[in-house]
Amino acid sequence: MKHAPSLSLKDTGRIYLDHNATTPLLNKVVEQVPHWLAAWGNPSSIHFSGRAPKNLLRESRQHLATLLKCRPLELIFTSGGSESNNLVIKGFAPLAQALGRNEFITTQIEHPSVKESFRALESRGAKVHWLKVSRGGAIDLEAYAQALCDKTALVSIMAANNETGSLMPIKQMAEMAHVVGAKFHTDAVQALGKIEVNLSEWGVDFATFAAHKIYALRGAGLVFSRKGERLTSLISGGNQERGRRAGTENILAITAFGFVADLYNREPIFVERRDQVSALRDQMEKAIATDIGGVQFTGVEVARLPNTSSMVIDNVDGESLLMGLDLAGVSASTGAACSSGNPEPSPTLLAMGLSRREAQGSLRVSLGCDTSREEITEFLVILRNVVDRLRKIRADVKNADAK
Repeated sequence: MKHAPSLSLKDTGRIYLDHNATTPLLNKVVEQVPHWLAAWGNPSSIHFSGRAPKNLLRESRQHLATLLKCRPLELIFTSGGSESNNLVIKGFAPLAQALGRNEFITTQIEHPSVKESFRALESRGAKVHWLKVSRGGAIDLEAYAQALCDKTALVSIMAANNETGSLMPIKQMAEMAHVVGAKFHTDAVQALGKIEVNLSEWGVDFATFAAHKIYALRGAGLVFSRKGERLTSLISGGNQERGRRAGTENILAITAFGFVADLYNREPIFVERRDQVSALRDQMEKAIATDIGGVQFTGVEVARLPNTSSMVIDNVDGESLLMGLDLAGVSASTGAACSSGNPEPSPTLLAMGLSRREAQGSLRVSLGCDTSREEITEFLVILRNVVDRLRKIRADVKNADAK
């Protein structure tokens, strides 16, 4: 793959391999921000100053609807993925419970915003089924079928896991939920921009997204709520977003979100880069397995996001590995960014059946549309050097203890 000019901002002298945590801003977004800032009025105002931001809001909604294959008015703007997940789960539950449906289904590897929302429902008497996922990343569809019943209100299954990149059979699971009259939500935050997201084809009732995972500004999220579905607003106030989410919209972040969506709609380079990243990830994993050894890749038994690689490296502590890579100029992760600073192993990896020792030796590498072959070649050298050094230190300590 020929090294192409950078599409996005990059930290000088560093290799950024943590795109599942957040993506750098596209250069085209940075160039447009001053123009968007000029539309400073309140989009709810009917006078002149509100017209420009209102138009930006309308255009952004249309661009995103085109990308997602849905209707513009089925989209609700929020502050991000976490708020979006809370809005769907907590906003739908009261409506379903009023109709006698008080059971919910999710998995043990969901994003914390989903898991904590369901724990909040459990504390209020709801029954939540927590499905297991295999070490290879596969969900148990038989257990899912057994959990579904005429009391099931909502199923919430992520489209792609943020740590392993494992893809879930969303279309199939949504169809199964609909057979018993349940609604289906997918947290598609990690999927957008990395695989094709076709909400019409998926057949889901609700889906959630975040702008900062697709090279736009932080501070904007999105809920897809299929026409005819209702959600109780979590925020009391104005009638913004057709009464579904009160509060003056973040026009700057929303406009950047819609702008990037329009680029994905019009410029084939993003799909081309996606295919190239997939090949680069596979080559990287092959080299790691050959040159470093003692490495297990997690979640590889099912289809994965093209950019994500989760691995367990034997005889290496993940936190020490991460610090060593950081000092050498590589930004990577040991798991989800929302769990950074937590000394405990990744709950996702533990739920997939990994031991605590294995989970503590994990490394997540997530490539972006700008990641080059040269960067991966350099990363492989750095990774091998850091792993060799850490393994030597561990061996020396072990030998000293033996004496």
